[in-house]
Amino acid sequence: MWRQTLVVEHWAVWFIDFGWCIGTDRCDHLHHGDTVSIRQNSFYTLTGALAQVAVTLFTVPIFLRLIGTERYGVLVIVWVFLGLFGVFDLGLGRATAQRIASLHKATPLERAEVFWTALTLNAAAGVVGGLLLWPVARHFFLASFKVSASLRLEVLSMVPWMAAAVPIAIVTGVLAGALQGREQFLALSASNALGGVLYQIFPLGVAWLHGPNLAWLVASALLGRVVVFAMQYAQCYRHVPLNMAPSVKRELVAPLVRYGGWVTVTGIIAPVLTMLDRFVIGSIAGASAVTYYTVPFNLATRVVILPASLSEALFPRLSTASDKAGRKLSDDAIQALSVILTPIIIAGTFIMEPFLSWWVGPEMAKNSASVGELIALGLWFNGLAYIPASRLQAQGRPDLLAKCHLAEIVPYLTVLAIALHAWGALGAAVAWSLRVMVDAIALFSLDGGVSRVLVPSLAPLLLLAAVAVSVFGFPPGSTNRWVLGGGAFVGSLAWAWWAAPSSVTNFIKHTAWGILLSTRRRRDP
Repeated sequence: MWRQTLVVEHWAVWFIDFGWCIGTDRCDHLHHGDTVSIRQNSFYTLTGALAQVAVTLFTVPIFLRLIGTERYGVLVIVWVFLGLFGVFDLGLGRATAQRIASLHKATPLERAEVFWTALTLNAAAGVVGGLLLWPVARHFFLASFKVSASLRLEVLSMVPWMAAAVPIAIVTGVLAGALQGREQFLALSASNALGGVLYQIFPLGVAWLHGPNLAWLVASALLGRVVVFAMQYAQCYRHVPLNMAPSVKRELVAPLVRYGGWVTVTGIIAPVLTMLDRFVIGSIAGASAVTYYTVPFNLATRVVILPASLSEALFPRLSTASDKAGRKLSDDAIQALSVILTPIIIAGTFIMEPFLSWWVGPEMAKNSASVGELIALGLWFNGLAYIPASRLQAQGRPDLLAKCHLAEIVPYLTVLAIALHAWGALGAAVAWSLRVMVDAIALFSLDGGVSRVLVPSLAPLLLLAAVAVSVFGFPPGSTNRWVLGGGAFVGSLAWAWWAAPSSVTNFIKHTAWGILLSTRRRRDP
């Protein structure tokens, strides 16, 4: 089992263990706290995220059977409310990570002062957020939300528990930021994964033993958050460390709030740019177009878990690196992502139509496949853009990222409206893919130049163009489509093999040889 786990780890994150600067002893000048590599940190983050996805997929059908669709619909709205009120974090979780990472050579007292100052600010903001959520949620459920009369009192009784969840969730952001800044990704991912499990298991247990009362369900989910808070605080106590009297430093308030403010702007604008298009699609093209767009979009965008995991692991290192070292680290990470994303994106684009036909039926696939194919192609740019976005924030310039997103809103909505009128749901995919492509180019420019990234990426860009021609130029099932699309995929594998250094290719050879030998042994009498 131990060897199997190692193989899984290597295959999950081989793309960032290239024998380059990333995760090797040639980056010793970037390490602090401990010698855990970026490779391992990315693996921990990726594993934690995948564990939460797996738990959700497993528990949703059970939830539906135990509490019914109406109560589950109410819980979905509860999670949406808590997500929206997460804005009261004020970006201080990210600010804490950046500040503590930059203080890796400072005294424990200086790091503890950052921690307690940010925690105090976040606790106050969380209390305000909880007090605001109470009347807002109560009014929404009374005046706007349709629910059966028998559930009305039950829904109102859960609102205080919703309000109590806000400050707990908000202050946990600072704890997570502190652990990220100290590169304690194993502890952070383990607690987040456990929290994701408890967040589902506690309400399930309550529904099974006590009954599907919404107030009890929300309260039990809150208990899961409290457990995560306790675990992360214990880790912060050890690794920040916090073995001294709490100390709030007034001089830190302004820089933390200033940095966090720009992170908050990004945190507000990014979901708006991603989710607002649903409302525009619905108002212009109708509800059916929303479905034709959302189903393939949600399917395709699962791939961003890879660049998201890598960018989170890189953030503390980028916060401490010099400009030259940080640029080298960033360039290597972008190249690594390109090597792994290109075959995945090309394969996903090519099989989108047959997969949707199998998954949701031929009629749905007929209207959604082209949407998913365009979204998948745009995700290549979107995935690479995670790295310059992380570097800008790590270098103390979250304002550049926020201003970039602010500048995109009006042009994006204009193109979206025009494209929707012209092509329906497919037009929305065109607008989204154009936006993320422009966004990536802008972020690369802000991070030091587009040519550094695009020139080494000419081969994958040509391969992406080839698969685009295959899926948009030829009908599904045609020989030309299979030849061109299949050739692009094979070409992407060949390019990835060529671009990957010997440390990766040797690992693949040894793994393949080991599998072959084990297969032969099983066949031998």
